[in-house]
Amino acid sequence: QVRLVESGGGLVQPGGSLRLSCRFSGAIFSIYAMGWYRQAPGKERDLVAAISRDGSISYSDAVKGRFTISRDNAKNTVDLQMNSLKVEDTAVYYCNAGGPRGFWGQGTQVTVSS
Repeated sequence: QVRLVESGGGLVQPGGSLRLSCRFSGAIFSIYAMGWYRQAPGKERDLVAAISRDGSISYSDAVKGRFTISRDNAKNTVDLQMNSLKVEDTAVYYCNAGGPRGFWGQGTQVTVSS
């Protein structure tokens, strides 16, 4: 059974940085495409960044140039470095393995506020 555990959320001022980390267990990590999604109150859950098995990366237009996704197949982790944070980045951030029909973490709250 795949299990995903996120960490690293919190409260940060606009312009600040946070690093989210997701630990994967229960299966072979390297065969899964991984992603970070986010869901703000009253909105749908949207893809923020994704990294494929071979390391191909994509970002939503809203975060391109500010966020960086990376994976470490030796540690079974996928991270999201978030820089130049904006108030509109406030959301619950979810780690995902295997796409929308795959596996989800419990989510971690990111709040950007002065």
